[in-house]
Amino acid sequence: MDINVRVAGAAGQGVETTGALLVESFAKLGLYVFASQSYMSRIRGGLNWFDVRIGDRQLFSGREQADVLVALSAEALEFLGKSAAPGGMTLFDGEGRDGVVGIKFEEVAKELTGAKIMANTVAAGAVFAVLGYEVEALTGQLEERFRRKGPEVVESNAKCARRGAELAGAHGGVVKGPRGAGAPGQVYAGNEAVGLAAAAAGVKLVTSYPMTPSTGVFTFLAKAADEYGIVVEQAEDEIAAINMVCGATYAGVPAMTTTSGGGFALMVEGVALAGMLELPAFILLAQRPGPATGLPTRTGQQDLKFAINAGHGEFAKAVFAPGTPGQAYEVTRRALETAHKYQTPVIMLTDQYLADMQMNSDEHGSEPLDRTARPIDRCILERPPADYVRYAVTPSGVSPRALPGSGAFVALDSDEHAEDGHITEDLEARVRLQDKRMAKYRGMTEEALAPERYGPAEAEHVLVCWGSTYGPCREAVDLLNEAGGSAAMVHFAQVWPVNAEAARAAIALARRITVVEGNSTGQLASVLRERGVLGEAELMLRYDGMPFTGEEIMRRISAPRSSVPRARS
Repeated sequence: MDINVRVAGAAGQGVETTGALLVESFAKLGLYVFASQSYMSRIRGGLNWFDVRIGDRQLFSGREQADVLVALSAEALEFLGKSAAPGGMTLFDGEGRDGVVGIKFEEVAKELTGAKIMANTVAAGAVFAVLGYEVEALTGQLEERFRRKGPEVVESNAKCARRGAELAGAHGGVVKGPRGAGAPGQVYAGNEAVGLAAAAAGVKLVTSYPMTPSTGVFTFLAKAADEYGIVVEQAEDEIAAINMVCGATYAGVPAMTTTSGGGFALMVEGVALAGMLELPAFILLAQRPGPATGLPTRTGQQDLKFAINAGHGEFAKAVFAPGTPGQAYEVTRRALETAHKYQTPVIMLTDQYLADMQMNSDEHGSEPLDRTARPIDRCILERPPADYVRYAVTPSGVSPRALPGSGAFVALDSDEHAEDGHITEDLEARVRLQDKRMAKYRGMTEEALAPERYGPAEAEHVLVCWGSTYGPCREAVDLLNEAGGSAAMVHFAQVWPVNAEAARAAIALARRITVVEGNSTGQLASVLRERGVLGEAELMLRYDGMPFTGEEIMRRISAPRSSVPRARS
């Protein structure tokens, strides 16, 4: 059983605050929570909404309809009223009408506290009543959230929550909420999981120019700076940021940058520099629909090929794309380890959907994500020999890495160089060093994360996906199988390099293959075809800036196959 609560209104009305409060409170009730957001690129006005889906089982995707719609503005009611599910309820900050319960949240808050700022708490109390939950569970969470602001703030919020529940009391239990399922009480967002993993893995410098939707990772690390000893630098632009990362990693400091869209376009010369200097630069690239500024606050998966091919010339790099906050935590560490082991740039792709996604998960049992500092192995040569050269040719392509000041002379140059790091135009040396750099791909490919398969081993229909489409595809598999189908999912959390053998084994035996992607060209399908993994397959694409849902994928799969675009090898 699950229920979807949608809080909608203009920017500045407390939509996000209301949603966050509900997320925290529902999780403390032992419910599984999945939250996502949709917002316009405005500081004030427009139409934003925050969905909080709750259930008695693990949730991986949003829903299209709202069982409880909280409309904080007339525009929200007008445009989202049609999204209310049959048998659901709409609460409106205004006068009631047919099918709409009017509770003047702002007026109530002002009457009780002298200010309308706590209207969101009134709304949260009303939601608790409608779902049949005791409002004291909400007031307990309010005390925890506002304790540092003093007892007066706590009591004012509690008073507003109780009043909201009282005003909605006549409709109590009209939409029956799920009961406690023993779900983990800790909820994580995608950006939070990435930032926590980077801090715990030993990142000591993060430098970025803020850009939605990557900024949440940057601000998380700024808040964690004192706890983990991190230097946080807001660079003047993205070019400066990537070059700072290169300088820091040359000196042995684990460093990263965060960016999105056009910000990464400015970084690509620096990415190639890291490739030539063989530096472990880690870049968090949070995708958003382009080209140019595009839709800066919407979601998409349009930068896969851009990331794989970023930088002039040829050099080894890895590209990762986690699908859930829990996976983001694990993959961030793996990405940093890969960068340092192979001394090469590594890019991790997220997007607005994953960045803002919040969920409590059984991926880590009932334990919260580990905050303990567990620095990765930087793979640094502690006692370099007297004849040390920085770019010694080795079978693996990975040269022993010493640090400047360690007793070794560590030379480097952005031009082609010999093994000792000095510039050269010896063409035989050029071939030798280029072969050395590219040789890293052998080990990186052998160690690449195998795609995760979910669903029955003998499934006739396989959905292939990457990054944040994990959850919607997983839910679609469950829906299809519950309806008597035979479906499974194959998800790529590492999209480059691809271990073709493992990928082919994961997809094998399927009679029907559908590649699900948030772009208009089927970029993963193209990459898999190039690697000999994928033959004939259908494409299911979405590129309007909104995420897939499990319901949508099931509906589109069930459509006549003649209308489905196909990808051929």
